[in-house]
Amino acid sequence: MSIGVRMSVKVVCPYCGFGCNLLVDTITKKVRPYRGEPNRGKLCPKGLFALEHVYSKDRLRYPLKREGSDFKRISWERAISEIAEKIREIIENYGPSSIAFIASSKITNEENYLLQKIARLLGTNNIDNCARLCHESSVHALKLTLGAGIQTNPYSDLEKFKALMIWGYNPAETHPVVMQYIMNAKKNGAKIIVVDVRETTTMKFGDYKVIIRPGTDITLANAIMNVIIENRWYNKDFIEKRTVGFSEIRMGVKKYTPEYAEKITGVPARLIKEIAEAFAKAGSGAILWGMGVTQQIAGVENVLALINIALLLGYFGEKGGLYPMRGQNNVQGAAYMGTLSEFLPGYVPLSDSEFRKKVAKLWGVEDLPTERGLYLTEYWDAILNGDLKVLYIVGENPAISDANVLKVRKALTKLELLVVQDIFLTRTARYAHYVLPAAAFCEKEGSYMNSERRIQWSHKACEPLGESKPDWEILTMLANALGLRGFNYKRVEEITEEYFKLFPELENRSVEELKNSEGIVIPSPRLYTDRFLTPGGRARFISVEQIMPWEEPNGEYPLILTTVRLITHYNTGEMTMRSPSLTKMIGEPFVLISREDAQEYGIKEGDYVVVETRRGNLTLKAKISNIQRGVIAIPFHFEANVLTNDALNKAGTPELKFSAARIRKVS
Repeated sequence: MSIGVRMSVKVVCPYCGFGCNLLVDTITKKVRPYRGEPNRGKLCPKGLFALEHVYSKDRLRYPLKREGSDFKRISWERAISEIAEKIREIIENYGPSSIAFIASSKITNEENYLLQKIARLLGTNNIDNCARLCHESSVHALKLTLGAGIQTNPYSDLEKFKALMIWGYNPAETHPVVMQYIMNAKKNGAKIIVVDVRETTTMKFGDYKVIIRPGTDITLANAIMNVIIENRWYNKDFIEKRTVGFSEIRMGVKKYTPEYAEKITGVPARLIKEIAEAFAKAGSGAILWGMGVTQQIAGVENVLALINIALLLGYFGEKGGLYPMRGQNNVQGAAYMGTLSEFLPGYVPLSDSEFRKKVAKLWGVEDLPTERGLYLTEYWDAILNGDLKVLYIVGENPAISDANVLKVRKALTKLELLVVQDIFLTRTARYAHYVLPAAAFCEKEGSYMNSERRIQWSHKACEPLGESKPDWEILTMLANALGLRGFNYKRVEEITEEYFKLFPELENRSVEELKNSEGIVIPSPRLYTDRFLTPGGRARFISVEQIMPWEEPNGEYPLILTTVRLITHYNTGEMTMRSPSLTKMIGEPFVLISREDAQEYGIKEGDYVVVETRRGNLTLKAKISNIQRGVIAIPFHFEANVLTNDALNKAGTPELKFSAARIRKVS
């Protein structure tokens, strides 16, 4: 395609996991919404101004090499040659387990596929992505119970269900375009139940507003099931034919009466009974959840409890669905392409020898490493202990995004080789030995996968700036310099064709079909209409007990700190802070505090305060809010992870949503 010819090009939005398509004018670079699926002519502010950061003066344009405390320009040939030489040297001296990779939820499927291919051909499964920080808890729980760790239904199904339970998730700010589906459901008579630790924007549209004490989600979920079982509102036929373990659940939730749950959760027993009845008697329903559920020490168990509610009611197939709402535009695709340390492409476990050999054969080798690699959240201790020597990061910013970032930053200084491949000199890139300039989302082609597993093609709308290159080209150069076989790609479509061979649903599909469609949903738009993907085809109830947070408030740290998102901001801010239209709306960093707590601490609206945890402190403006007493909240975009708790749950996800904290007014 000639970029010099004026036309509108369809490009996948670079922000959240909903997967909006943008129509970009190749001359003016103006954006307008695509009218087809999934965004149906709607965009949020971030999508509308999605190209602004691309032309920022801060864009990386040339490869850089660290010299002392500064960076110097270097040629591509020399940079790739020196990086490859150092990686080979480290592997020779310390073995392949001494190197690790962080994949990106912002780059294409093709590029993520290449990165995990490089890692595994080098002999390591130390390849992970930011799904570890968000929905890996969901993946583990869904895989245990239903057989696959993925969203069960398309967005369009939301409009048909008669009840939506939105738990620990604020779509009005995090996935604004999803709200059109939710509002359509409401117009069609659906009851909207919103559960959160504060009164969110989404709650304004809810029929039931449930404010819960942080960290008590399991108790509330079990109490809802207690009411459903006691009143025999469960779907007996579905349970008998399609599940196992019901007796375990029936006994497990017996003690979680609404009255008992009220003491722990703060939710009135009356309201617990009302939402249980509304959801059960609706006849069909969906549960949508986000980081408020997963980023806890009980993250996996929280999700298991939500799945149990859906199983009790038979809310699967045309009757309902489960929606773990993804945060970044290709976090689903990155995971599907195999950039998780315990899974091959398609969430296939490393232990599946038949599939592993299939992948190895495709790549021209006999076998691949079988031992689970380190989780992303385990990298930092491994570096500080001297076990990891090399870290190659593509399009991620852990020096801001990970929990307890002061520890992360310390680890980054200890590496023998740190390579960062990105579009800006991010906070993480400042620690690098080499910085490689990548093309932005609209400067290349490739495919992405949204939350509903829709693979969509994103077209090129403009030329890369300076000497920046698409990530797949950089990774191809690196792989060839490392002497790896099977990286003779001349076009990105050749990589697409290769990963298609690993998925039965894609083997007979073409790249041209993908390019000329509204996407291909795999394995199918709606799952579990007849059977689950477990060995016996039945879903499994797994009873869970309340698990208390890793650290609880005490006399020294009497408050609970949680983190939230803003509609105009995005993750670590590298993109949104470079968008002039968005920065006008973002404002200063702030902390939300209740009127009662503000009065107790002598804090007024706009005062500067110090928020402190066991890990660090931040100075922010106070914003008086109707948040519940004893809880404070900071938008996580504003370096909140200086404060957050890095205790890990079973899936390796940190407890970002719960930290014991204290606050004081700056004199």
